[in-house]
Amino acid sequence: MVYDITLLTDGRYLEDRYDDLYSQNVVKEDGLVKKALERKGLKVHRTNWDDPNFDWSSTRFILFRTTWDYFDRFKEFSKWLEFVCTQTKLINPKEMIYWNIDKHYLQDIEKKGVRIPKTIFIEPKDSRSLHSIIDTLDWKEFILKPAVSGAARHTYRFTADTVAQHETTYKDLISEESMLLQEFQHNVLTKGEVAFIVFGGKYSHAVLKKAKPGDFRVQDDFGGSLHDYEPSADEISFIEEAIKACNPIPVYARVDVIWNNENELCIGEIELIEPELWFRRNEKSADHCAQAIRNYIEN
Repeated sequence: MVYDITLLTDGRYLEDRYDDLYSQNVVKEDGLVKKALERKGLKVHRTNWDDPNFDWSSTRFILFRTTWDYFDRFKEFSKWLEFVCTQTKLINPKEMIYWNIDKHYLQDIEKKGVRIPKTIFIEPKDSRSLHSIIDTLDWKEFILKPAVSGAARHTYRFTADTVAQHETTYKDLISEESMLLQEFQHNVLTKGEVAFIVFGGKYSHAVLKKAKPGDFRVQDDFGGSLHDYEPSADEISFIEEAIKACNPIPVYARVDVIWNNENELCIGEIELIEPELWFRRNEKSADHCAQAIRNYIEN
């Protein structure tokens, strides 16, 4: 069998039925995309990215969907990615995936005029203490996170009074990987974060994510909640301009937007690898995605 598209997941999400809502949503969303692609006349398969029995040369393209274990197995994933690129084509393409895996991409888009939170990049083996770094800044609160991460892995909020609690963890992390130090944006606690879904450079739909009381992380892993959101024309223009900073324009993207401490829109993340896209929240969105993919593979 030769496929046009193979949807990539991870091994946890290959069953048809699950008891937990989280896994049910993963399977449902992948199913919506699969059906939408099939309506476009494409032959579609779905498997885990590390499937040892699948012939990757038997599919014209692979589409990253729910490979949500890759950041915990990054070395293995990178090795597989190099191999699979010799067998087939990737959506989004390999160069874009590598660029987006590492949050240094935020530097790149900032240089192109895209507003991001105030951010300092700390490179591996930096010998300074976390306290000595924040002592040079006039920020009141801080966020520390790895440059390569997902699902808020090793993401910490602290002040100058509590920085000592994180010194040991920081020392261990910076010995091996790059870190980001950002000014904490307090509007996240009140306004939340808006996830804009974009296909082929054009806005599709959006959802509002809010943290549970007492937390700052909007991910549902940490009790965050999801709400409908109707963006303004200015907000749509902002995210579509931000996507233009990517080269090439991605087939699909999730653009996470927050309001900074000056109440300005800014980009928290642009997710181009395996973002949750909430097809279940917009009945036309899977077809929007399928059309963008069809346009891409035919050009």
